[in-house]
Amino acid sequence: MADSSHVPIADSSGGEAVASPPVESERVWRAGKLEPMPIRKLPEAPPSIHLLGPTVFLVALGVGMGESYMWPRLVLVFGPEIRWLFLIGVTLQAVVMLEMARYAMATGESIFAGAARVFKPLMWFFFGVAILVYIWPGHLSAGAAAFEEITGIPWVVTACVALILVGILFSLARVIYNLLENLLAILIGILVVGTAVIASMVGSWGDLTSTLAGMFAFGYFPSEALSAQWFPIVVGSIAFAGPSGMQQMWYTLHLRDSGAGMGAHIPNVQGLRNAGAEEKMPSRGFMFDTEDPAEMAKWKGWRRWVTFDALLLFWGITMLVTVSFTVLAQSAARENPDVKGLIEGGDRDAALLAMSDAFASAGGPILGGLFFGFIALIGMNATLGLFDSFSRGQADMTYFFMPGAKKFKMAHLYAGFLWGLITFGILILLFGPADGPSGVLDILAFLSTFAMGAYCIVLLLVNNRMLPKPIRPKIWTNLIIGFGAVFYLGMLFFSLVKFGVVVG
Repeated sequence: MADSSHVPIADSSGGEAVASPPVESERVWRAGKLEPMPIRKLPEAPPSIHLLGPTVFLVALGVGMGESYMWPRLVLVFGPEIRWLFLIGVTLQAVVMLEMARYAMATGESIFAGAARVFKPLMWFFFGVAILVYIWPGHLSAGAAAFEEITGIPWVVTACVALILVGILFSLARVIYNLLENLLAILIGILVVGTAVIASMVGSWGDLTSTLAGMFAFGYFPSEALSAQWFPIVVGSIAFAGPSGMQQMWYTLHLRDSGAGMGAHIPNVQGLRNAGAEEKMPSRGFMFDTEDPAEMAKWKGWRRWVTFDALLLFWGITMLVTVSFTVLAQSAARENPDVKGLIEGGDRDAALLAMSDAFASAGGPILGGLFFGFIALIGMNATLGLFDSFSRGQADMTYFFMPGAKKFKMAHLYAGFLWGLITFGILILLFGPADGPSGVLDILAFLSTFAMGAYCIVLLLVNNRMLPKPIRPKIWTNLIIGFGAVFYLGMLFFSLVKFGVVVG
């Protein structure tokens, strides 16, 4: 990309770069069979050390029901040594986050557009998977159930009201990304500090030591976990170690809206009330000159910026919260010695009730109720992030790849998917087949695992075929992402073949 008369571009299959004459003097990067990306300047990277940015969405989604419910449940049954699987899951997610960011920051496109450049049916596959996975209001249901413990208001009523309020909030927002980043940052701060304080009050140094040691008990897998009752739950819990399902893919859209890398050249998605002010979306992303040393220096700055997000903010905060909840789970086991038997007997709510008792042991019934307040807060965090992300992702794929969709503004498509999701969620809550909040959550866990294995494969194809050679991933990164595909899909299909079940 050194000059306009001899520009390296990818061939239509995304293979090795070849020389091509300029097209009307505009320099472009060709990737796949979609429209070429014009060459533009990469913005200067912000300081590497920073407060929460687009990563707040992954933190809000990552610090969810897996960390507060599914993993404490496993700890209560199998002990803290089972947490080595959590360490593998959340570390793998951090690497996936960095690789999702690679494509999004280099092009300003979502990973869905990258998948379409490889093979358009791949993108439509994820369009369908998103609908199958995220029509289920699992996180909100679990949060509403916790709110019922505090107020006595039926969880179905709370969940339905919350769905409507979320729709109104997003519809009235001026710029949806800005509203959500600020709101989630406040809620995450309350959750992280609050759970750490309570864990320090009810737990012991022994609880903390065994929690940390359990992260390195590699290979520990009790025979009871390898059963039709528990193995599918373990699989789903590993998927819920950090952001699950397609949340990493949606992160590329949040990066774009935050102006990260070449996303600075793409307009923001507006709320429905402000749709008239929305700028026209370009039909493709952009690429920077990877042969220019100054541009590559800026690229390295962006990679340092997102690496800080992945390792300290995402991995660190997620780990801190799950350590707090694991300490609480061990305290709960002391307060309720029979909780393990109750959970093994099929009482799905026993874990939450036992952990509430652990809170209460530090300061009476008020703190017991506060625990359920934290669970309700986690459910709302996840719902805000998931509903925005689902609507953003589906609108993005529809706008760019469905014939005739560009007659609408992105804001209109976003609102259509948002309110469609809300309507379906209310119908499921009122008339659906799910066995309460925990049943919805287990369905979500299985479907999420499938999506995660699939997106690891797509990520390998996109980053190694659609990007210029100087910014493609290193071999060790590819090996980790390849391991992720085998890890998620292998566990899922082993559960299906061995036990004939895929959800707990």
